[in-house]
Amino acid sequence: MSTPVNKVTAAGLIVALGIIYGDIGTSPLYVFNAIVNSKEISELLIVGGLSCIIWTLTLQTTIKYVILTLRADNKGEGGIFSLYTLVRRQKRWLVIPAMIGGAALMADGMITPPISVASAIEGLKQIDAFKHIEQGTIIYIVLGILLFLFFLQQFGTASIGKLFGPIMMIWFSMLAVFGLIHLTDDWEIFRAFNPYYAFKLLTQYPKGFWILGAVFLCTTGAEALYSDLGHCGRANIRYSWIFVKLCLILNYLGQGAWLLSHHGGHVISDEMIKGGFNPFFGVMPEQFRLIGLVIATLAAIIASQALISGSFTLIAEAIRLNLWPKMKINYPSEAKGQLYIPGINLLLFIGCCSIVLYFKSSSAMEAAYGLAITLCMLSTTILFANYLISRRTARIWIYLFLAVYLSIEISFLFANLDKFPHGGFIALLVAGGLFVVMYVWYRSRKIKNRYVEFVRMEEYVPKLEELSNDTTVPKYATHLVYMTSANNPKEIEHKIIYSILSGKPKRADIFWFVHLDTLDDPYTCEYVVDHIIPNDIIRVEFRLGFRIAPRINLMFKKVVEDLVANKEVNVTSRYESQQRNNVVGDFQFVVMEKFLSQDNELPFMERIIMHLYFWIKEISLSEEKGFGLQQSNVSVEKYPLVVAPTSRFKLRRIYTDEEEEV
Repeated sequence: MSTPVNKVTAAGLIVALGIIYGDIGTSPLYVFNAIVNSKEISELLIVGGLSCIIWTLTLQTTIKYVILTLRADNKGEGGIFSLYTLVRRQKRWLVIPAMIGGAALMADGMITPPISVASAIEGLKQIDAFKHIEQGTIIYIVLGILLFLFFLQQFGTASIGKLFGPIMMIWFSMLAVFGLIHLTDDWEIFRAFNPYYAFKLLTQYPKGFWILGAVFLCTTGAEALYSDLGHCGRANIRYSWIFVKLCLILNYLGQGAWLLSHHGGHVISDEMIKGGFNPFFGVMPEQFRLIGLVIATLAAIIASQALISGSFTLIAEAIRLNLWPKMKINYPSEAKGQLYIPGINLLLFIGCCSIVLYFKSSSAMEAAYGLAITLCMLSTTILFANYLISRRTARIWIYLFLAVYLSIEISFLFANLDKFPHGGFIALLVAGGLFVVMYVWYRSRKIKNRYVEFVRMEEYVPKLEELSNDTTVPKYATHLVYMTSANNPKEIEHKIIYSILSGKPKRADIFWFVHLDTLDDPYTCEYVVDHIIPNDIIRVEFRLGFRIAPRINLMFKKVVEDLVANKEVNVTSRYESQQRNNVVGDFQFVVMEKFLSQDNELPFMERIIMHLYFWIKEISLSEEKGFGLQQSNVSVEKYPLVVAPTSRFKLRRIYTDEEEEV
């Protein structure tokens, strides 16, 4: 069951701190560095930048996500794909923003761990004992932490996860305390609450608009607030956000006042930042910096863990919704929602290490960070507007929501485009590659479904009964189980009937047809049994939520046990010797696997999509493993997929001399 969305508990608030605020909570490590890099410290830059941060956290994070988007819960679950399942029946094209958002979140998952951990470890340069540390050494430390973090995933994080909340509580308290201490450095800093200074910075400061790209870093973790709705509950997120936002703003104000007081009129060069300059560590007393660095590193690891776990959940949802190839999913613990996808873990690890080795410093990563996630936020805006339509919200409010947030997010997108040549292209390339995989998987399924031939089950029931009773045909299995994609219980794929009846027929005592239906509800887990012919032909339909793993082998065994207990089916072997000893008959699963036939005439784009689909399919999880079936009792039958048979085929007969004489 999901967490009650409107229940506030002390434990829930602590869990919320540990799970969802890692990304947005570690942003003070690098936001001001990105704003002041290569600029002279002036009142307009600092007060205007702070004003932008405060109003971004208010408009984007608080109003859009905490107040509005959290309302769109799917049985207590949130996230881009949960939102998509709420609106996907309205318009087919909504799958595109859902895929863009999912791909952008994954790309963000590759850059958040490196920038958070690198920003924390670079704080060593602010400590006298380590101020001469080489950047290469810092890179090795960061890579070592990432290696440990990704290695840990296979064991699950249920046990250490209990420490996340208290550590993040210490982290946010530390942010607030050191921010408060430096408020007296420059009382003018409180003018940042006036949005006029944000407007003035963007319009009057030289190239002020492009500073939005740095400001945006303060809200990159906002999407996690919505994605982790199911883990924490709406009320816990809303109440904990009050504390988190207060701590963040106090720390930003303290950093701003410290900069004006200690570096006013000075230019913060790129060399200074690479040498370890960071106002986050600057506001700490010298004797506390080592402890602060340890806490910052732990917070960065927790932020990285949240992104990694979120990526696993995201891909698992995409697989259930047929937007991603099947992949091996492990369940390292009994904790709710705890899963581990080895392929994605390896992909993220390679991506994170590549980013560290390519950029080499957190300041360089800042130049690439944020571009992809703006696309995710735009996608959420489009999907949420359609959610409001489905709830019959007054049009004036929908138009107002779209006008405000499309304006804000398109502005952030354009400002972030300035990062494209400085490394932003990497995040876009990653997001683009992930989107292509999703689109190919989704589109190829639509192409295949156009040509799948279904036949009426009732027409073949007598033939199946006759085959089952024909003792002259060698028995293929006592129980023959086929996986079927037919949504209508009165239909079956023609290829399955062909497999059973044609060529060498497959005789069985009982024919089972198993169908898997993925529902829009996240945690539904139920089944329906249709006895087409009692003890002869049975159809089982599993209705699973998009967050439930399709472990068909275990689920089917439970169904059979229930049917036997209710005396609805006799699974004892029909062989006389085994029947006398009450031996259960064998179960043989058959999975039909397609390959692209050469006899196709497809349009150019569809031909490309189908070739990419089968290439991806080759390197992804097999059909039987994807369904969670044991390989010992599964046979895979390959058949040609002819989606567009060749119509113009020239073949001319040539007669031999002997034939012409006759």
